[in-house]
Amino acid sequence: MARDVHKPAAKRGSGKDRLPFTKTNYQILAVALLVIAAGYVALAQAPWDGFLPLVVAPILLVTGYCILVPFGILYRSKKERDVNGASSESDSTPSNAAAS
Repeated sequence: MARDVHKPAAKRGSGKDRLPFTKTNYQILAVALLVIAAGYVALAQAPWDGFLPLVVAPILLVTGYCILVPFGILYRSKKERDVNGASSESDSTPSNAAAS
């Protein structure tokens, strides 16, 4: 008879799989949402060929979507980078024996 071999289930919520969102990340994302909302408000202004809808609105929308949202997602404090970066740097550097 064949033996049933059960592999243990992967642990959920391990530290490497989660996004390290902190209060600062949420604050940056909140600012991004405010900038995006201001961009849409500027876009909806009455004279469709005016300064606000044609110049200010696209600048606000691009800033919100392309700069602030990714920055809010990827931001890590310097302390976090030092703690996590020290172990990953030693893993990624090639040894002298392998280089020669």
